[in-house]
Amino acid sequence: ATAPGSAGAATLDCSAGAGLSRLQASLPITASAIRRGDSLVIVAIGSSSTAGSGASDGQHTYPAQLAHELRKRWPMLDVEVINKGIGGEIAKQMVARFDHDVLANDPDLVIWQTGTNSLLRSESAESYETLLRDGVRRLKKAHADIILMDPQYAPKVLTTSAHDRVVEIMKATARDLDVGLFPRFAIMKNWVENRHVAMSDLITPDSLHMNDASYLCVARLLAGAIAQAVNTTPMPMAVNTRSADKPR
Repeated sequence: ATAPGSAGAATLDCSAGAGLSRLQASLPITASAIRRGDSLVIVAIGSSSTAGSGASDGQHTYPAQLAHELRKRWPMLDVEVINKGIGGEIAKQMVARFDHDVLANDPDLVIWQTGTNSLLRSESAESYETLLRDGVRRLKKAHADIILMDPQYAPKVLTTSAHDRVVEIMKATARDLDVGLFPRFAIMKNWVENRHVAMSDLITPDSLHMNDASYLCVARLLAGAIAQAVNTTPMPMAVNTRSADKPR
């Protein structure tokens, strides 16, 4: 099997605009797990771009490549990134899976990728925002750090009339509920509009799904954003948020 990060890696510069990939939130539970040095459990829940549609194989999904990038940063840490993406799902269906697919794994960090299918199915912005905020509150009650990931910058997403509204809803939700946001839409838009990367270098011929190279860049930037958030999380906050002797 091809090693994570190798396919297509040379075709795309993964840098983001200044500060664009910063999460704008601390990750105290993640920081505590990393500082204890035992294990880090991450659940990635979402739809097809979490499951990995467009990737050449399972090792080139963004969750698989994120695990690879995090292990390079913390080689002594047992890092597990559990992929719970199911193609075609909207936020309501993901929330219905939280107990079994997310919380049962007792994650330190949950990465929730959502919004694209709600746009493609013309779900109302108000309904989407309510579901998103209720879902974030539910995850916070389970004592997990949270990173929201907004839609990909892709032709089929751009044809929807509400794509800017969904991006703004996710930004406001992250800000108001004090959770992380990985602004995938803005990062990819910057690649296309400011760095003149061809859409075909990021998106597969179906005009919707990402490819190995863009999944790799998402993983690398997300790993960097997690590391930056961990490094700036105050030690007392990280230690006191969750029991240091939590069983695994």
